[in-house]
Amino acid sequence: MSCSAGKINSMKTSGVKWRIVLVRPRNPLNIGAAARAMANFGFGDLVVVAPFDPVWREARSAVGAGHVLESARIVNDLLEAIGDCNFIVGTTTGSRRNLDRDPVPLTELTSGRQKLPSRLRGALLFGSEKTGLLNDHLSFCNQLVRIPTTARCPSMNLGQSVAVCCFELARAAWFPQAATTGRVHSSLPANIQSLDHVLDRATRLLDHAGYFKPKGKQAQLLKLRRLVLDLGLSNHDVRVLGGVLAQLEWKMRSC
Repeated sequence: MSCSAGKINSMKTSGVKWRIVLVRPRNPLNIGAAARAMANFGFGDLVVVAPFDPVWREARSAVGAGHVLESARIVNDLLEAIGDCNFIVGTTTGSRRNLDRDPVPLTELTSGRQKLPSRLRGALLFGSEKTGLLNDHLSFCNQLVRIPTTARCPSMNLGQSVAVCCFELARAAWFPQAATTGRVHSSLPANIQSLDHVLDRATRLLDHAGYFKPKGKQAQLLKLRRLVLDLGLSNHDVRVLGGVLAQLEWKMRSC
């Protein structure tokens, strides 16, 4: 079955327009396979985070990846890749990390049970072949998903993982009854860049108040980011909260 990119991209998958993000991929064949899978199922927005230069140069010559690799963006860090997105999904087997929440099966992402507002920009993250997504990467995610695999062999090849996920997202687009129009929001969910600005301002205030423990600051920051994401703040909420924090910061400096 063939389907043009234009046809898929014009459909809504649970109200989300998806971007595929590969974090520090190590094998050019896997990058090529991921791009090929995206092209197969009509997805064209690919961002690669900090790839190894020789690997990326070799991947660009992959046969069949075509326009996806040609238009792919290369960025230095994850925040640059997802800053304009307001719904982040991390892929994980759940076997390598002490996760603060359980990953859900991939099919639940497109089942229609999730009430996602329309016009969301989403990012689906895939970690490197060697380490997967690190805890810092996972801390940016609104949700974690796993591809249902056997316990004996839980980890999948990167290119295959992207293919399975793209198929599931495309399937929901082909059969829109599996998606949902979502609840009504007066304001869209805030994107990651906006949330990170709020978190930075809150971090400065908490630093001044002596909240952080010197040896545990990084772990505390990850928990704070998780908390901010779990609040589900809208653009309006972020503007209000940002104004409150800015006033507190001004007052703190003037004292």
